[in-house]
Amino acid sequence: MEHKQNIGTVYLVEMALLIAIILVMAFTPVGYIRTLGLEITLIVVPVAVGAVTLGPAAGAVLGGVFGVTSFIQCFGMSPFGAALLSINPVLTFLVCVPTRILTGWLTGLLYQGLLKCGPLKKVSLAIANLCCPLLNTLFFMGTLTVFFYQSEYVQGIAAALGAKNPLVFILLFVGINGLVETAACFVAGSAISQALKKVVKH
Repeated sequence: MEHKQNIGTVYLVEMALLIAIILVMAFTPVGYIRTLGLEITLIVVPVAVGAVTLGPAAGAVLGGVFGVTSFIQCFGMSPFGAALLSINPVLTFLVCVPTRILTGWLTGLLYQGLLKCGPLKKVSLAIANLCCPLLNTLFFMGTLTVFFYQSEYVQGIAAALGAKNPLVFILLFVGINGLVETAACFVAGSAISQALKKVVKH
């Protein structure tokens, strides 16, 4: 009983710590690298770490926190988000929040599945941390394109990029930013997850 209580306490402490990290990253320059194109977000790192070390449910909660902070950014803190918000607030919420919940949840499920797959067990942690930012980009850009591609604002961006169709738009818009985001999460997330796994045995 005492052992279970200790595990529960450690779980809650880790969750609280990761949520605090997400909030700090979201509302300081640490969490976003703003460029002329898509904003590179490093907040996927604590989401991936939580999903791997605490499980799919924790990944979903952390993804939800990330998503809500991302939606809050649309109220004047992110020019791109503010533009989407002015077009349709409900669809902007759907682009920001459910996509991140799904990202955290699926990352946790993927990690648990890989642990049961013999040949991939040793690299399961690295694969999960690589897939988290990829899922985030896939869901975000997918919903953005479905909901907003035909809007005048996004059509203007697509024309500036020379994108002839939605797929080319996604590839050009994400571009190097998506690669940087993926690399950052893969390196930092894998290192932090590995360290936590060694220190805390759930």
